[in-house]
Amino acid sequence: MTVMETTGTRTDSCAGPTRQQNRRPDGDDHYTISEVVAFTGLTAHTLRWYERIGLMPHIDRSHTGQRRYTNRDLDWLDLVGKLRLTGMPVADMVRYAELVREGDHTYGERFDLLKTTREDVLARIDELRGTLAVLDRKISFYADAGRALASERSR
Repeated sequence: MTVMETTGTRTDSCAGPTRQQNRRPDGDDHYTISEVVAFTGLTAHTLRWYERIGLMPHIDRSHTGQRRYTNRDLDWLDLVGKLRLTGMPVADMVRYAELVREGDHTYGERFDLLKTTREDVLARIDELRGTLAVLDRKISFYADAGRALASERSR
């Protein structure tokens, strides 16, 4: 069972389908851990760790004990990947997963958590824009200096 399926309420639309390539139709969407590794680029170790820490709980298993992931699990992993890119701490991602499992009454907490993360991302974007401006000035300087040297040598 996925994080999304553990609540009896509506699912979090943030974890909606984003990448449909190579996906099996719903109902026939059981993937092995090696297939999920291939789809996501995550390692099997990371997937097991996510399960252990509560970020990816309740993964169905086959009769032989093999993990069986679904399209919904892949959607959740896609969201987790996006949250990782934001720089959200793992503890906050786990907290978000717990809030999703707890149900609709946690929308306010989820909102606050995601809003804070968004503010952090915007601050980092501003910082990166400043860094990019410095790099652009340096690149321009060296391009101009290189042209000047080439022009001087050609005389």
